[in-house]
Amino acid sequence: MERRTLLRAAVLGGSSAVLGGTLWRGAAYAAPAQPGTSPYGALGSPDANGIRLPAGFTSRVIARSGQTVPGTSYTWHNAPDGGACYADGTGWIYVSNSEINPSGGASAVRFSSTGTVTGAYRILSGTRQNCAGGKTPWNTWLSCEEVSLGYVYETDPWGVNAAVQRPAMGRFKHEAAAADPVRKVVYLTEDETNGRFYRFVPTTWGSLASGTLQVMVAGSGTSGSFSWANVPDQDGSPTTTRTQVSGSKSFNGGEGCHYADDTVWFTTKGDNRVWQLNLTNNTYELAYDDSLVTSGTAPLTGVDNITGSASGDLYVAEDGGSMDICVITPADVVAPFLRVDGQSGSEITGPAFSPDGTRLYFSSQRGTSGSSSGGITYEVRGPFRA
Repeated sequence: MERRTLLRAAVLGGSSAVLGGTLWRGAAYAAPAQPGTSPYGALGSPDANGIRLPAGFTSRVIARSGQTVPGTSYTWHNAPDGGACYADGTGWIYVSNSEINPSGGASAVRFSSTGTVTGAYRILSGTRQNCAGGKTPWNTWLSCEEVSLGYVYETDPWGVNAAVQRPAMGRFKHEAAAADPVRKVVYLTEDETNGRFYRFVPTTWGSLASGTLQVMVAGSGTSGSFSWANVPDQDGSPTTTRTQVSGSKSFNGGEGCHYADDTVWFTTKGDNRVWQLNLTNNTYELAYDDSLVTSGTAPLTGVDNITGSASGDLYVAEDGGSMDICVITPADVVAPFLRVDGQSGSEITGPAFSPDGTRLYFSSQRGTSGSSSGGITYEVRGPFRA
C-alpha cells in the first residue's frame, strides 16, 4: 500500500518539536524504516572533542559534570540525561536532568542570541534518578523519576518558581513525557520490561495538579487499533499502575517520547523499537525495529531519547554501546548523524534543538571516565535541514 508522509511544524513551549505524521491508504501498514544514506552525507574524522560529524557541522563542550560551567560560577550536575530547549527573549535555555540516586534533580544553562553562555543554575533538587521528561506548552519542564513509585516534577526552566510534585500523573518508573495541546493530554512512558504507555488528562489544561491517568489498551501485535482506559489507582500501591487494567498493552522498556502533528512517537529499549501512534484514527505501528532490518547492519543499537527537527527528521539517541545519534527521515531512511569516539562506557542523552533549529544539544552521560561524575554536555551547530 502507498504511504504519504506529511511535514508540519508544531511549536510547543517556544521551541520546535517537529515529527512526521503519516497518512495511510488501505488496510496494510508499511514496513519500518530501513538503513540508508544520510541526508547529511558520511561522517568525518573525529574533531577535537572526539565527535564524528558530517561536513559543515562543528561541536563544542558546554559543560562537564563536577566542573564549573564556563562563564558561570555554577557546578554542572552528574549523569546528565533528558533535556529540552526554551526560548528566552532573543536567546534560549537548555535544561538537563541528573540521573543519580539520591539527589537527582535538574539544571539549566542560559544562552544569549549569539550562543554565548550567560548563566547556569539549579531548577530541581532532592529527587531521585531524574531520567527523561518533557516540556509543556506553558513553558515548564516535566522532570521524571526513573524509580519504583517515582514522581513527575513540574519545574521552571528560569529557576524562579519552585518545582512542584505532580502525583496525579501517576507513581511508577517514569521515563519521558510529551504534551499534546490538541487533545489536551500528556503522554508518559514507563521503563519496565512490562511497562505501559499512559496519558494524563488534566482536569484543567494548563494545570497538572489534578486529572485522570489512563493506559493504552491494545492487542499483542505490532500494529492495530488502540483505546484508553482509566487507571483506578494512580498511586500505584499496593497494585502497580501497569497491572491494574486488563488488556493494557505491554511495552519492553519505554524510553523517549515526542508529539507533533497528531502523532506521538516513543521508543522501547528492551526490543530496540520506535513506535508511532496515529491519534486521528487511534492506530499504532512500528516506525523502526532492528529485528526487521532487511538491508545492511541495523543502524540503531539501543534506542533512548528522541527528538525532531523542522524538516520532519527524527533524531534518536543510543543507549546500547554505540555512541551515536541516528536520524530517521520522513522517507523512512535510518542513518548515523553523529558518533562520539572513545566513550564506550557511556551513552548519549538529552538531544534537543535550539528554538531556531540551528544547534543540537546532547550529553555523554558518563563521558570518558565511564562514571556518573564524568558527564559531558555538547552543542553541535550546522546546516540542519529546514
